Amino acid sequence: MPELDFKVEGAEPLPYCATPTLALKLRVTCTTSTPVQAVALDCQVRIEAQRRRYRPAEQERLLELFGEPERWARTLRSLLWTHASVSVPPFEGETVVDLCLPCTFDFNVQATRYFDALEEGVVPLELLFSGSVFFSDEGGRLQVERISWGKEATFPLPVATWRQVVELYYPNTAWLCLRKDVFDRLAAYKAKATLPTWEAALESLLEARAEAGQP
Repeated sequence: MPELDFKVEGAEPLPYCATPTLALKLRVTCTTSTPVQAVALDCQVRIEAQRRRYRPAEQERLLELFGEPERWARTLRSLLWTHASVSVPPFEGETVVDLCLPCTFDFNVQATRYFDALEEGVVPLELLFSGSVFFSDEGGRLQVERISWGKEATFPLPVATWRQVVELYYPNTAWLCLRKDVFDRLAAYKAKATLPTWEAALESLLEARAEAGQP
């Protein structure tokens, strides 16, 4: 049976996808001499949040996720980012494939709020692999074996790379999800005040509070 090892060698934004997508350059190495016919590879990607330091401004923005910094010894934990799959074509020795990760900009998703809170540096990622490897035995018969969940890799993803993905698809934009009744009230205010955009409606409300001396 082929014995596979995995290593992430880089990351880059993928343009022209239906959704914001980050491509991890994944090197797959077969440590045995058996030619690989194909690999149906599954991957769980986790953010090892406890493995980096945070500036005071980052700590403030992460308050909703992890609470007060004084409690982080108990609350700062690994976060599930996403699941991904890739089909690896036939190879001998080693090959490099793109492991594509969707990057939602929905702030109801913990991973999005985490990434957006960071100013610079890297995000420690842990990748856990499973799936099936297809190969031929000595008689030429096709064989299938499962890949153990014990196979894993790590990668320090630059925060700047995640921001490149977001800016590529949503330049100077942020998404805000509202309850329907709150949206209806905002829409009614926008219409009554004859404001042209949602930004103008929110700015009008914020300016009114500022003029009233409220934060």
